[in-house]
Amino acid sequence: MSIIIAPSILAADFGNLQRDCEVVNNSKADWFHLDIMDGVFVPNISYGMPVISAINKIATKTLDVHLMIVDPDRYIETFKNLGADILTVHYEACTHLHRTLQNIKTNGMKAGVAVNPHTSIDLLKDILFDVDLVLIMSVNPGFGGQSFIENTYKKIENLKKMREESRSNFIIEVDGGVNSNNASKLIYSGADALVAGSFVFKSENPIKTIENLKNC
Repeated sequence: MSIIIAPSILAADFGNLQRDCEVVNNSKADWFHLDIMDGVFVPNISYGMPVISAINKIATKTLDVHLMIVDPDRYIETFKNLGADILTVHYEACTHLHRTLQNIKTNGMKAGVAVNPHTSIDLLKDILFDVDLVLIMSVNPGFGGQSFIENTYKKIENLKKMREESRSNFIIEVDGGVNSNNASKLIYSGADALVAGSFVFKSENPIKTIENLKNC
């Protein structure tokens, strides 16, 4: 399949949110990537429910919602009602990960699990058949515009091997520091979906930048 491009709305201009959402709608991007931060799990706060609701009214593509929050189980039904198509929780934030993933699916969404840079993907072996997506963080979560962590390539390669050996069928997504310099290598390593924020929205021509990533 062709690579999935998911521009991160966290890097959009919130004074012109509708404009930037329309940019994604009119581009070759596949998903909207929405980062939800609570100031507890990560040292930052992003946007809340009203903003997600507003984006959902504009967006014509898949809403890929990434929860960087503690106790995500409290909000699973809420995010379904807000329009999330994919809901990704952090391995590090879930005491009962299997139950959380099943709850996401019960609510009619695809279930994803994210791992921080320091977290070994070996910890996911027992839930590979329960996820639709694994998100590898290639920066420490919480802030946009960080430098890419080089060990990410090896994690992607190992995760791809785990997928093949287990004969599971999840999407491998990468988030953090993605740009034209590393996109091809990420795809070669095994990534199926690339999240790009600052690289897209701070470029002179976001639509062209998205197209270039799509064609890597």
